[in-house]
Amino acid sequence: MLGICRGRRKFLAASLTVLCIPAITWLYLFAGSFEDGKPVSLSPLESQPHSPRYAAAGPRERESLEVRVREVEEENRALRRQLSLAQGRAPGPRRGNHSRTYSMEEGTGDSESLRAGIVAGNSSECGQQPVVEKCETIHVAIVCAGYNASRDVVTLVKSVLFHRRNPLHFHLIADSIAEQILATLFQTWMVPAVRVDFYNADELKSEVSWIPNKHYSGIYGLMKLVLTKTLPANLERVIVLDTDITFATDIAELWAVFHKFKGQQVLGLVENQSDWYLGNLWKNHRPWPALGRGYNTGVILLLLDKLRKMKWEQMWRLTAERELMGMLSTSLADQVIHWNSPKKLRVKNKHVEFFRNLYLTFLEYDGNLLRRELFGCPSEADVNSENLQKQLSELDEDDLCYEFRRERFTVHRTHLYFLHYEYEPASDNTDVTLVAQLSMDRLQMLEAICKHWEGPISLALYLSDAEAQQFLRYAQGSEVLMSRHNVAYHIVYKEGQFYPVNLLRNVAMKHVGTPYLFLSDIDFLPMYGLYEYLRKSVIQLDLANTKKAMIVPAFETLRYRLSFPKSKAELLSMLDMGTLFTFRYHVWTKGHAPTNFAKWRTATTPYRVEWEADFEPYVVVRRDCPEYDRRFVGFGWNKVAHIMELDAQEYEFIVLPNAYMIHMPHAPSFDITKFRSNKQYRVCLKTLKEEFQQDMSRRYGFAALKYLTAENNS
Repeated sequence: MLGICRGRRKFLAASLTVLCIPAITWLYLFAGSFEDGKPVSLSPLESQPHSPRYAAAGPRERESLEVRVREVEEENRALRRQLSLAQGRAPGPRRGNHSRTYSMEEGTGDSESLRAGIVAGNSSECGQQPVVEKCETIHVAIVCAGYNASRDVVTLVKSVLFHRRNPLHFHLIADSIAEQILATLFQTWMVPAVRVDFYNADELKSEVSWIPNKHYSGIYGLMKLVLTKTLPANLERVIVLDTDITFATDIAELWAVFHKFKGQQVLGLVENQSDWYLGNLWKNHRPWPALGRGYNTGVILLLLDKLRKMKWEQMWRLTAERELMGMLSTSLADQVIHWNSPKKLRVKNKHVEFFRNLYLTFLEYDGNLLRRELFGCPSEADVNSENLQKQLSELDEDDLCYEFRRERFTVHRTHLYFLHYEYEPASDNTDVTLVAQLSMDRLQMLEAICKHWEGPISLALYLSDAEAQQFLRYAQGSEVLMSRHNVAYHIVYKEGQFYPVNLLRNVAMKHVGTPYLFLSDIDFLPMYGLYEYLRKSVIQLDLANTKKAMIVPAFETLRYRLSFPKSKAELLSMLDMGTLFTFRYHVWTKGHAPTNFAKWRTATTPYRVEWEADFEPYVVVRRDCPEYDRRFVGFGWNKVAHIMELDAQEYEFIVLPNAYMIHMPHAPSFDITKFRSNKQYRVCLKTLKEEFQQDMSRRYGFAALKYLTAENNS
């Protein structure tokens, strides 16, 4: 729907997906829903001509219903003729720079042909909008399914939040995938005066699956038909939106239109802007019938209470059954401006630059800026928000390490499964997922890792909203990444001044579907075949029934171009020649010295090593291992603390004799530069280390005293 209010009203544009349900469905509601001023009474089974109850109904009852339907059809034919005459008198297409195009991919029409309408009988002139109460809650329903649809919802919600001045209640009809993604997103977004409820789309499939359709979205678009049954019985009205809409003004202006409804008006729709349903766009172009251009259901205003009283469920079913007798399936048409395909960004339209820029603006807009309170409208109490405020209030703002401590409690907006993910773990319960985190400056490592590791991967990416779109374009342009469906990309949006390395690791760990994790870093390339080798080692070392951490020895090269060793023998040769080194041999020997590389050179079976101070190997562990401690941000002690906790929980450290990984060179991170140049940074890190060790002593008792001793002796 594109609505244009001329004169004093500012330009209002919303870009939509189009679901053209046969016009008779809607006209049946307006023209044929009342008999002698009363709703036609139909039960669900009576609305199905072949159902036992329909057959058992009295002849008089059936005859009355059939007569009523015939009357409605005659009214629709008359209205169809009127529309045809009106279109015949309409001026022809404009020529010149703004001529129309008749492409399903590029859209149709120009601004002169855009119509703004509300419901049958209402004028298209905007006029003075009724006022919406200051703190009145606006209810919005959205059908969303799958990984990709969740990204569209985010852009839509951003545009709504940007302009809104009222509390919002989103009703999301979602499948299990979209619910998991969006529930996490809204919980971590923490926008005041926004409530979100979910409704299981899978439970609604049977309601509409009997309607054949051939659109790429499948049956999800048809679920709008059952919203009167799905949404809460006490909900009186709702705005229904497609996922690919961008708002250019306050949604309250749309909500105010409900005040204009009168009499039998219960649905708000506009005529579709596309000429698709007029037919004859090319030879043999015969779309299924609609009134004129059909109606656009990308935006619908529903008076739910009246629809329920009018037995909407029975009405649409009866009408759909009769219509489908004359057509094989439903289909959908494209509209002038909407963004459900990258091709739509190349649409030709007089105002396309405005719409394109509007869409791209919200696509990359920093969602953290939308966490603003509504002036004068008290928000509902949110337990998570209250707990967060309590924790922050207990911190001493005069503490020199306040910013470090505060970071531990920062809630980062998180978008799980940013790209499509599809993977079924192996049935033998030996599957291992590589876990890592990265920021934009390490993006180039992704393709290389995918070539070295064929198993599932879980990645947490620390990005801004704009960088997330750059990543999306990068991934979609990579044949290597697009060929892999077993890589889960979780976006954690930037906030604060530190790199939340352990939060990122925890996000990636939490959303792993395999029994075992390979805790790695993004700048390491695993040896070829490591995935299968680890799965065999899981069985050999009985990780399922023992607390073991399998160590993958780490090496490094200073060469950007490296002929990667294909075997342990080749690696040892490169080690002897100085092409490779044991990891951090020159700058931080203690980090990996306990691996005992001298023993590894000749080892043919796994061997055990003991924990030592500052030990930070890369390990394979069960999925139920402890999380990383969030107090450590940026550079320093983030992995050391985790390995210490594994040791405190009595994990055995077992070195794998035929496994290795190699660190690839790159520019120093911003955080390591801060560590080296900022004395206060180093002082605070030391303070956090001491506090962590004290916490370990409280949690694990006498056994944890060795960590304090080891630290003092190191």
